Amino acid sequence: MLVHQSSVSRVLETDFDELVGLAESAGATVVGRIGATRRVPEAGTFVGRGKAQEIAASIEQEGADLVIIDQPISPVQERNLERLTQCRVIDRTRLILDIFALRARTHEGKLQVELAQLRHLSTRLIRGWTHLERQRGGIGLRGPGETQLETDRRLLGMRIRHLQSRLAKVGLQRGLRRRRRNRERLPTVAIVGYTNSGKSSLFNRLVGAQSYCADQLFATLDPTMRRLDLPGFGPLILSDTVGFIQGLPHALIQAFLSTLEEVSSADFLLRVADDSYPDVREQEAQVEQVLEEIGATHIPSLTVRNKSDASGRTSEFINGQAHTRPVIRVSARTGEGIEALQAQLAESLSSARRPCVLRLPASQGRLRARIYALATVNEETVTDEGEILITINVDAPTIGRIENEPDFDSDYWVDLVPGGSGIGAAVKNAATGAKV
Repeated sequence: MLVHQSSVSRVLETDFDELVGLAESAGATVVGRIGATRRVPEAGTFVGRGKAQEIAASIEQEGADLVIIDQPISPVQERNLERLTQCRVIDRTRLILDIFALRARTHEGKLQVELAQLRHLSTRLIRGWTHLERQRGGIGLRGPGETQLETDRRLLGMRIRHLQSRLAKVGLQRGLRRRRRNRERLPTVAIVGYTNSGKSSLFNRLVGAQSYCADQLFATLDPTMRRLDLPGFGPLILSDTVGFIQGLPHALIQAFLSTLEEVSSADFLLRVADDSYPDVREQEAQVEQVLEEIGATHIPSLTVRNKSDASGRTSEFINGQAHTRPVIRVSARTGEGIEALQAQLAESLSSARRPCVLRLPASQGRLRARIYALATVNEETVTDEGEILITINVDAPTIGRIENEPDFDSDYWVDLVPGGSGIGAAVKNAATGAKV
């Protein structure tokens, strides 16, 4: 039984669409929908006593055994509704947590889901049994000194701290892998967006992989990374991440913060939205909100409207005043617009790079090899003095990594490109030899 409450207008059938998708993704069969309109939620039951009685009557008529509220509700409201309806009640947060528990496949994903579930459960502890609570004095009547509720809280606290410790270790391992990728200096492009917008389908289409994808909410939970040789640019790392959704629980964002670091540390974002969804701009606004929470709004990005085959619109590139950032419409299922997406992505990534020249002594063979690993080399020549001139395309992070190499000297920078002065800590002009 699904319940949706609005504070501004009457509830429409379309308001239940996303909740139905969530319920079905969790394995439930929807037998009824009830809408409610209130200016403010009722403190005791959220929907009001009269609406609770209506829900109870519908449960009895349809034979439902679960009520799902489309908004987060307090523990008190949840317990009061269960008493009035004689049925188990959960809110949107608990439903999303259950779906994540079904989708988690990796060790880290399972730890993160359990941590989010325990944090949510810690606010909803009730007295399940009382034979160990404090009792009146007398021989054989003294309890252990704490109630079962206190015992549960203590055990939950211990388990939460244990999970946080294990996730911290996993986060360190991910950090090591990230630094290893940075040393190789392959730019990372993360695919982010609303759940069920076709992110995994787009990922498979771009890299030729067979990652799991399905027409359901949160089909993909654990991040996947593959190497992509992008035409017109070169190699990069493409990352498929977990989908966002309206009302994503704050505790869940905290639990998955280490995974979302892959997004916040990316060099570029592909923001994917469902072009066939009636309110696609609302989806994009929700993605923007989550990116703001994890500190990733500053990362350059390209908006991709996927599923153009379902929307019936032509795949095209849009860069008008109506959009704050470039938008391209594609279909990951048919492949329409994918070449244009690749070309736009290559252009966007290349625009952050600029050509510059390094002059290395012949003895710096190791540094030369590291430069080939860190940057895209356009040309290499050897001067009459035996020095090596290397023309490379680099962005600001790559410049920093080159300058952090142990054998690097700032005098190795040479500005041979028009308008290219000011690179590095010190730039030497090849024509005059003057320090700039």
